[in-house]
Amino acid sequence: MRPWIAYALIVLNILLTVYAQFVVKWQVMQAGGLPAAPEHKLQFMVRLLLNPWIITAYVAAFAASLTWMAAMTKLDLSHAYPMTALTFVVVVLCSAPLFGEAITPLKMAGLLLIIVGIFIGSQG
Repeated sequence: MRPWIAYALIVLNILLTVYAQFVVKWQVMQAGGLPAAPEHKLQFMVRLLLNPWIITAYVAAFAASLTWMAAMTKLDLSHAYPMTALTFVVVVLCSAPLFGEAITPLKMAGLLLIIVGIFIGSQG
């Protein structure tokens, strides 16, 4: 495997993970709030688990684990793992337009720290 392929697999891992998170959030928002009655909570969760969109999220998460395993055949864990923190950056930046979530100055500062941490943490 060429080295750039390992990095492409990490990017794919990040995209699949983000997809899964967004689909779960989207479908949970559509399903409404968690019911108060314990017996209805279980029905609510089973209905979500059987939701075709939620199933695609689990498939994406599984596929992400496969891309990670493939990338690990070529990269050191201590080099590659910090890059997965980009999922936090992508989720925050895309949650604003997709779900109307606020991006506050503190969140932006946190994202900047994450990006700097990824750069520093993945060196050597």
